[in-house]
Amino acid sequence: MMFYLKFVWPGAIPTSNLPSIKYGRMVSTQLIYFCQAMKIKSLAIASILAFVLFANPVAAQDNWSYQRALDYALSHNLTLQQSVLQRRLQELTLKQNRMSQLPTVNAGANAGYRFGRSIDPTTNTFVTQTLFNAGLNMSFDADLFGWFTKQNTIAASKYQVYAANYQLEKARNDMGVNVANAFLQILLANEQVKISKSQVDLSIAQLDNTKKLVAAGSVPESNQADLEAQLARDSSTLVTAENNAVIRVLTMKALLNLDFAVPFNTELPKEIEAVPLLNLSETAPEMVFSAALANQPQYKADEAMVKAANRSLAAAKGALYPSLSIGGGAGTNYANSNYQQFGPAIPYVDTTGFVNVNGTLYPSLKAGAFRQSRLTPFGEQFSNNFGQNVGITLSIPILNAWQLRGNVERAKIDQQDKLLTLDINRQKLRQDIYTAHADAVGALQKYQAAITTERASQKAYDFATKRFNVGLLNTVEYVTTQTNLFRAQIDKVSALYDYIFKIKLLEFYRDQRITL
Repeated sequence: MMFYLKFVWPGAIPTSNLPSIKYGRMVSTQLIYFCQAMKIKSLAIASILAFVLFANPVAAQDNWSYQRALDYALSHNLTLQQSVLQRRLQELTLKQNRMSQLPTVNAGANAGYRFGRSIDPTTNTFVTQTLFNAGLNMSFDADLFGWFTKQNTIAASKYQVYAANYQLEKARNDMGVNVANAFLQILLANEQVKISKSQVDLSIAQLDNTKKLVAAGSVPESNQADLEAQLARDSSTLVTAENNAVIRVLTMKALLNLDFAVPFNTELPKEIEAVPLLNLSETAPEMVFSAALANQPQYKADEAMVKAANRSLAAAKGALYPSLSIGGGAGTNYANSNYQQFGPAIPYVDTTGFVNVNGTLYPSLKAGAFRQSRLTPFGEQFSNNFGQNVGITLSIPILNAWQLRGNVERAKIDQQDKLLTLDINRQKLRQDIYTAHADAVGALQKYQAAITTERASQKAYDFATKRFNVGLLNTVEYVTTQTNLFRAQIDKVSALYDYIFKIKLLEFYRDQRITL
């Protein structure tokens, strides 16, 4: 982390210049040197410097209000994007479960060679040859009655989608709280920087005045040395405050998933004390708790998950009973061993052997008819071999290695777990609300005490300044009084922003929204 310093004797006092201004100063220094070398008139130098120093900062000005930061975070935060993906997964599961009610239809094709002795699928006879066969088939299956297992599964998925939506809403609400906290932390850091700068300016003025008094011989030189040490401490405090302000902005950018190079200047409310706040006397914890139960997405998500667990248990129990389904199919085959005869019959006489009658051989004749044959065409075989089937199946679970019973027991345990989660989160919500109310009351009292302390410290410092200027108070005591005032101012600002956040958190529990 780099800080850009301007040197004010005797210590280095940091400024809040943007890197673009620092870059402009570097360029302007080079331009001055160049202009001096080239003997360019001072008017030209002033024009160039004005353009360099003021063009970039104006162009880079980018103010962020709380609402703008929240809207950007809701669109770009990576954690929220994951929540959106989880919801989409639940919606996809619901769609799949709904589509499972439709019949399943499958089609297939096969082709291949068989060698040696095999069964011709077209004639169901044995052949001994190289056989090429092909086939097409289609089948369907549909549930007729399954004890509402699928319907309960679909209902469980619906409740899981509801829960995912509530979880996404909760994530967005939590993002509002986180952005509000980060925004207030930036405002607090900026206020601390302003107070630290005022303290540095005050120390510089005191040191300048003391130098004059030392030169006049009114006060000893030790007073000057003490104030120089005080200025160095104040400068160190300012550096720490500016560093903290930069870190707070980086935290906000990480929350928003915003490029670290993008300028981020908070748009300050005109009067931070005028931010609308709840009246603690009218926000009893139990009343806020009742409102939170009606609005809290986490509680609604837990209720939806309990309902989903109930339906999942019903679906698991339904799988223990018999189910009825209908199915059917159609298919056909082709084989290169399927031949058919065609054309007219051609008679023929064939000699099958000879018969010996009294020493004379007579031929034995057999008459028949011959017809030509050909391989049955592909399309004709598919048409001739086309067959269909349909049937009803009753499935009775008897022994399934305790899988179905185990699923039921698992569903029961999940149901009990979801009920416990509901009770745990309900109890935690009540505890968080009571804690938030107590924190808000304590923060208000702390802020009021800080106001009183700051006023008393200011009055003490004013008296100490008058006494110091006339030499009635030593430097150590005067610096101590100044330090007390500075600490009181920081404590007051810190208490104010802490009170605002605590009361806004209570407002969030009641209304599920935060306004700044």
